[in-house]
Amino acid sequence: MTRETGRRRGLDEQAVLLVAGLADLAVSTLDSAVGTVRGLLRRSDAAELAAQAEQDLMARGRLALDRYAAVPPAHLEILARHALARRAADDV
Repeated sequence: MTRETGRRRGLDEQAVLLVAGLADLAVSTLDSAVGTVRGLLRRSDAAELAAQAEQDLMARGRLALDRYAAVPPAHLEILARHALARRAADDV
């Protein structure tokens, strides 16, 4: 067996182990999420809880849109405002 073959085999084994680990993590996370949802559905205040979750998600969505969708002011506009403020300060 040459070094190339041994190295290739080691990389294949690592890839298989990584995929198996990710699959196990996904299954355990999904199992945990399903258990949580089942527990929430058994609650007597499930409708109220769902309404609060909806409000929280909408507020979060507003914040995300404000953070990422807001257009920053134009650079030249900012410079013009600073120049006007300096002129006003010099005139006083």
